[in-house]
Amino acid sequence: MKLYDFQVRSISGHDVSLRAYKGRVVLIVNVASRCGYTPQYQQLEALERRYGDAGLSVLGFPCNQFGGQEPGTEAQIEQFCRLKYDITFAMFAKIRVNGRGADPLYKWLKDQAPGLMGSRSIKWNFTKFLVHRDGKTVTRFGTRIKPRAIEAPIVKALAE
Repeated sequence: MKLYDFQVRSISGHDVSLRAYKGRVVLIVNVASRCGYTPQYQQLEALERRYGDAGLSVLGFPCNQFGGQEPGTEAQIEQFCRLKYDITFAMFAKIRVNGRGADPLYKWLKDQAPGLMGSRSIKWNFTKFLVHRDGKTVTRFGTRIKPRAIEAPIVKALAE
């Protein structure tokens, strides 16, 4: 399986085939609007603007599984992201990343790039998955790793 085999729902409610990102480097992040890590939106947007033309796409997936920190509707989330952080990268409908009902994309991501000591679960908001142009190679970065700290791996993936 590859990233391009998945279909997701946009934040505006439309089905989106991830085939649209074929050949791009993709940074997938489970996001939340009321989290201590929410300011990472600013750095995620900076990466999208800096490297988008070179082939990077940032994809945000709101998730309310951690401390109820994404309680709003998709419309509220979209408005928050646009007004507070001027987000231009792709945002998708709220999903579950762990447990029963976990989104198939996240099941695949966790299998491709387990966390510490082989853990498959997502520990908190703003876990990042870097998917290379081949759509198969996945690198995982924890919540505390700020987006600007993974700029070098992104640049390397873009050059491959």
